[in-house]
Amino acid sequence: MSRLSPRSSIIFSQSTHLRKPPPIEKKLECTLEELCYGCVKQIMISRDVIINGIIEQQGEMVSITVKPGWKRGTRITFDGKGDERPGYQPADLIMVIDEKTHLLFERDDDDLVYKVEIPLVKALVGCSLSIPLLEGEKMSLSFDLIFPGYVKIIKGQGMPIAKEIGKRGDLRIGFLINFPMFLSSEQRFNASTILKDCSYPDFL
Repeated sequence: MSRLSPRSSIIFSQSTHLRKPPPIEKKLECTLEELCYGCVKQIMISRDVIINGIIEQQGEMVSITVKPGWKRGTRITFDGKGDERPGYQPADLIMVIDEKTHLLFERDDDDLVYKVEIPLVKALVGCSLSIPLLEGEKMSLSFDLIFPGYVKIIKGQGMPIAKEIGKRGDLRIGFLINFPMFLSSEQRFNASTILKDCSYPDFL
């Protein structure tokens, strides 16, 4: 048998180290209001734990502080709060923010989008509209002329910008103009007479 010299290296096996399993992901649904103002959500999770060598299912309450401005896909990691398996470290639990559909608004990054339907006559002659805000209040706006593709931007009425405290995105108001499905000959003639001298933008 060969002898080890004082300078010989001894390599220990790493097989006894516990491996880390892939994390467990779960969705956390939030309303636009919760993502705008922030909230604390208490979530009951159920996971497998090893007790006296036996795998049992156990419930545990975890608390998640949702910060203003968080977006869909934001991930919150709880170390070791996933399932336990023999020979492995406890898995991590990752809660992934998901956004519930809102009845009035759509979110586009830090902006909010609101769409309103108006008849053609109001688009042509002007109108006043009451526009809802996410806070629950309403804003009165007047328009002289609304054309297809027109978007009204209200600064600072969107979602909070998470990385810029105190700043918010914008509220973008889009218009869906309802054109009449039928016009009589007289209505066509009157519309042609009224609009014949109107100027139109040049489209490329």
